[in-house]
Amino acid sequence: MTPESVLILGSGGREHALALGIQSSPSTPAIHALPGNAGTAQVGTNHEGRADDAEHVLNLVGELGIDLVVIGPEAPLAAGIADELRESGYHVFGPGAEMARLEADKSFANEVMANLGIPTARSLMLTSEDELGALGDFGPPWVIKRCGLAAGKGVTVTPDADEAEAAVLEALELDGNVLLESFLSGREASIFCLMDEHAYRLLPASQDHKRAYDGDSGPNTGGMGAYAPAPLVTSDVLERVEDLIVKPMHAWTVAKGGYRGCLYIGLMIDDDGLPSVVEFNARFGDPETQAVVPLLGEHLLDLLVGTACGTLEQLEVPRITKAAVTVVLASEGYPGPSSVGHGFLVDQSEMIEDVVVHLAGVRINSAGMLTSGGRVCSVTAIANDLPRARSLAYANISRVKFNGSWNRSDIGWQILI
Repeated sequence: MTPESVLILGSGGREHALALGIQSSPSTPAIHALPGNAGTAQVGTNHEGRADDAEHVLNLVGELGIDLVVIGPEAPLAAGIADELRESGYHVFGPGAEMARLEADKSFANEVMANLGIPTARSLMLTSEDELGALGDFGPPWVIKRCGLAAGKGVTVTPDADEAEAAVLEALELDGNVLLESFLSGREASIFCLMDEHAYRLLPASQDHKRAYDGDSGPNTGGMGAYAPAPLVTSDVLERVEDLIVKPMHAWTVAKGGYRGCLYIGLMIDDDGLPSVVEFNARFGDPETQAVVPLLGEHLLDLLVGTACGTLEQLEVPRITKAAVTVVLASEGYPGPSSVGHGFLVDQSEMIEDVVVHLAGVRINSAGMLTSGGRVCSVTAIANDLPRARSLAYANISRVKFNGSWNRSDIGWQILI
């Protein structure tokens, strides 16, 4: 299938990156976004409404004659939007609600991994304050995870017993349960695994930076920057990831009826190069997408279509010859309540082709572009190697202008070691 029209669900920097990647296809389909942002509006057409409203999505897909729906964020997946669309005969990139539980229900994911013998942390579910004594069996440091969706910010890692107890109590109050996990030591990386019921394909490995501040300090965020490909994931490490994690997971999804979408595999790589799973997500990560998608050149759309149509085995991921680094610019106050409504401007003069500003928390009104808080945008640079890409990204941050802008100054510090 060569789609003439594509609908992207979501409104973040990930969705802008996907839209730009689709636009680079030789076939160049019409691109629509629900609800989208100022970036997707520059590439295609935005539509009002909620991406997790099944009736609205179905009506819009029918009205627009959409050939392919690409689901970006986790909430529509957990809400079963992919199931509703497939039952109505549409091609969808994104798993059904049962498979999306791998992200939406951390205890479910841990149970699946335990049954398959996939290396991951030891864990225990707590449902009552009376079980706080279990903290003594898991730290320090402690790893506390909210079991449901938390926009990438539901994890607390701390050496402080009081902070750990407070995180457990907060999660119990919010969700009624919380997951304790043993601490995994090593260095983190992530891999996007595209899969259907016949095949899987691995995209270049990347490294995210979750903590808010330099030196990997401060609270967790949705991600403050990323780079790809990640040198940490050597060919030997990748082979272990395939054998220990990807192959058993793919076989499990096939046995359960299939998975058509991206399985995000968050990894911890120890000093011996042995991988363990930190988490699964049922979709592309943000901001890793902003670093990985530009490396695919004109091939993204083919991979999305092949996955959605169950013909992925006919495709290969192109050989990666470039590197990319993306640095997130956030609004003042993020990851807490952040300021909004500031004028947003990108100085395009002398900006080279290999630097892209992926918009996220930016909207358009009659006065121009305004910030809508949170992670506002990311500056992404593509070059022949990671050090050059990193330099280019940081050199162009000053071209993005909005009040209260801040960013980490050490994204990609691992590259320099």
